[in-house]
Amino acid sequence: MDQILLPLVTHPHAIIFMKVVLTSFFWLAGLFGVFNFGVIKQEMIDAKLPQPAFFASATILCQLGGALLLITDFQDLAWLGAGALAVFTLLCIPIGHPFWKYEGEKGMHEFQIALEHVAMVGGLMIAVAISMLY
Repeated sequence: MDQILLPLVTHPHAIIFMKVVLTSFFWLAGLFGVFNFGVIKQEMIDAKLPQPAFFASATILCQLGGALLLITDFQDLAWLGAGALAVFTLLCIPIGHPFWKYEGEKGMHEFQIALEHVAMVGGLMIAVAISMLY
């Protein structure tokens, strides 16, 4: 089975496709933000962040730039793109999904989102390892 799967999953086009799928959440959210900046700015206001326009811009830049670096591995910087996305994703937990502040269904919902964020960070770490190997 390895003789069939290994050449498929290590092919350069397959690796790029996998990175595109992995980062789809980020580049889709970033593109949404470009065309709906007010919505992203309002999210920053709702999260009580200072200078919401700055944080909205930084969010969009991180999402698009990090995804682009990871997908393209430009100048061998896939690790930087994945790292930026990982830090961003982990920071979203206390800022946007503080599950410990809620009880019941709302707390469980926010906890599930936090777990999804942690799982995404694991996927980003795997993507860096793959980028370094192939």
